[in-house]
Amino acid sequence: MGAQIEVIPSASALVIKALKEPPRDKKKVKDIKHDGDLTLNDVIEAAKIMRPRSMAKAFSGTVKEILGTCFSVGCTVDGMGPREVQAKISSGEIAIPDM
Repeated sequence: MGAQIEVIPSASALVIKALKEPPRDKKKVKDIKHDGDLTLNDVIEAAKIMRPRSMAKAFSGTVKEILGTCFSVGCTVDGMGPREVQAKISSGEIAIPDM
């Protein structure tokens, strides 16, 4: 009857997993560039997993957090830069469904 432990991976781990890159030896391969392209749906799926750990009020805020991680990892979303997608969500050009 012990306490249950649930592990939620970090946002960067979710983004890199969504890029479907081949596994690498972390001790040998450094400074890797993750220059793949994700779909907005991939980002939304990652945000759903991260939602319990997110500080954002709305789900769209969690999606923006994941987009920030995409920016730091160096990948694009639907062929656009993550900052561009964030701006379109803020302006209402891209609608994010609430959970």
